[in-house]
Amino acid sequence: MSRAGWLSIWARRLACAALIVATVLPAMAMAAEERTQLLTLDSERSHADFEVKLLWLVGVHGRFEHVHGVIAIDRLRDSVMVDARIDTNAVSMRSRSHENWVKSAEFFDAQHYPEIQFVSDSIPLQRLQSGGEIEGLLTIRGISRRAKFELAAPTCPAAAGENCPVEAVGSIRRSEFGMQSRRGALSDKVDLSFSIYTVPQASDPNR
Repeated sequence: MSRAGWLSIWARRLACAALIVATVLPAMAMAAEERTQLLTLDSERSHADFEVKLLWLVGVHGRFEHVHGVIAIDRLRDSVMVDARIDTNAVSMRSRSHENWVKSAEFFDAQHYPEIQFVSDSIPLQRLQSGGEIEGLLTIRGISRRAKFELAAPTCPAAAGENCPVEAVGSIRRSEFGMQSRRGALSDKVDLSFSIYTVPQASDPNR
C-alpha cells in the first residue's frame, strides 16, 4: 500500500478516536457529577468558636461569624468530605480591644492570613448521623497541620446541616501555628468548635 493510503487510514483512525473521546468524556463527567452532591455551607448561620485560657483559669471566648465552603457527598462510595473556610476578620468578642488583639499579628494575623481552612479526609457518610472522629488538614496563619475533631451525634434525623447543624469540637496548640506570644499568661491549648449549616436545597419539580 502506498504511503498516501497509509496516511488516509491513520487519518480515519484518528478522527474515529477523537469522536470517541468527544462522546465518552462528557458522559464520564456527567456521571461523576451525578454521583457527587455538593452542599454549600450557609455563611449566615454557620459559625466557629474558640476559647483560650487566661492564667489557666479564665476562658477568653470568641466567635467567627462567617464560615463558608462545601460538603461534598460521594453517593457511590457513601462518603463525605468537608472544606470549611473561616473569615478571620469576622470575629466577635466581649470587647473591641479583644477583637483587635486576636486579629493582630500576635494571634491570627488577619491582615496577612484572612482565612482559616479545614479540609477533611473522606469519612463514611453514616458518621454524619452517628457522630465520631473527623480528621483533616487545618491551615492557620499559612501553616498547615493535621487536626482531629469529634463530630457530635445530631439531634434530628438525616442531618446534613440544612435543618440542624453539623457540630464538631476539638483543640489545637497555638504554638504549632506560629502563635508564640504571652506563653506565661495564656495557655497554649485553644479549644475549637464548629456549628455548620448548609444552604437549603431547591426542590426538583420534575421528581
